[in-house]
Amino acid sequence: RFLKSLTEQDQTLPLNNVANIMKSVLPDGTKISKDAKQLMQECCSELISFITSEATEIVSMDKRKTVMGDDIITSLDSLGFENYGEIMRIYLQKYKEFQLLKQLAINLIEEENPD
Repeated sequence: RFLKSLTEQDQTLPLNNVANIMKSVLPDGTKISKDAKQLMQECCSELISFITSEATEIVSMDKRKTVMGDDIITSLDSLGFENYGEIMRIYLQKYKEFQLLKQLAINLIEEENPD
């Protein structure tokens, strides 16, 4: 429903971002054709839509409205991307720990410098 109202450009990752990621994993000096960049852009966008659609199903079955990181991980697992799911579990845990530490630091600074 929502995707149909978006333009094609709104549904894809920026081509420069895709190209930069591709360049970051290739040997220096490797050239990437425009059609290779565009194909990768389309593949990435399709994969994101595929995983998000699965996560939306999970959220709907749980009678929730918000897709959470754990829903994305469950989707990766159920779609056969268990290796990525495991990596994302680690990343999500570290992200949550970082957010907690950041909030603790903010609270500490605010306590030391009341205005």
